[in-house]
Order: sequence, then C-alpha cells, then structure tokens
Amino acid sequence: MYASSIRRVLLTTCALTALLFLTARPAAAQAFGPRVGVSVDPDQFVFGGHYETKPLVEHITFRPNIEIGVGNDLTVTCFNFELAYHFPSSHAWNVYAGGGPALVLDHFDHHTDTGGGFNFLVGVESHEGLFGEIKAGTIDSPNFKVVIGYAFHL
Repeated sequence: MYASSIRRVLLTTCALTALLFLTARPAAAQAFGPRVGVSVDPDQFVFGGHYETKPLVEHITFRPNIEIGVGNDLTVTCFNFELAYHFPSSHAWNVYAGGGPALVLDHFDHHTDTGGGFNFLVGVESHEGLFGEIKAGTIDSPNFKVVIGYAFHL
C-alpha cells in the first residue's frame, strides 16, 4: 500500500512537471540561484539550488529546487516540485506561499531509501533577488527547513 502511494506521488509529480514545462513562458522573467539553510528532523545543514519560471497564470510560478541535507551520519536529497503564489505588492519585498510534492532520497550506511513527500512553504523575497523561506514537510520530507538564497533574474 505504501509503495503504491509513493508511485502515485511520483507519477503525479512527473506529469505535473511535464505539463508545467510545456506551458512555461519565455525566459524573460525566469530566475535561478543558490540556497542554504538548516533542517529539523533530521537536523542538518542544507544547500542547493532552484529555478523559477515566469508566471504560469497570474501570480503563480513553478519553482522546482534541489536541496541536499548533510549531518547526523545521513545525506538527504530532496527534489522539490513546488508552485509559489506571489502576493501582489508595490513594496521592495514580496511575500509568497505555496507547496508541492517531493522525491526524497535518504542515504546512510551505504544504503539509499527512496520516498515521497510534500512541502508547504512561505517566503519573502526582494525585487533584487535575496529571499528567505520556511518549509514544513510531510511524509518523508524533512519536517522543517529554513533557507536563504538569491535569485538571479534572466
């Protein structure tokens, strides 16, 4: 039963990713960049990168990212397929919220486990590119993450 749930999450994730890439707009407002932070349960240092599309529909972007957590004799690699809703703002800082499914690889003692997860996120970003983000994870995703990063706009 658990394996079928993971397969369903993975198939849904792949289908959603393909659909979003097929509907992505031109590169004019796309962004990419690094991210670093910490996670809780497991307690780890986290680093990675992200890519963000131009809005797919008004205020909603596709923001896939990879985050690698190290520490506690464990390496956790999360492939996150997240959508973000950017609340309209005329200020220098913008609030966004969203979430999405994740593929989670846990590597410990020369053994790798694969699982699925789901993240909920809230963040704040400047128009210059600096951002901070808080994530709550379910299923196999780390329970809590705090990251900062920078988005280079293309």
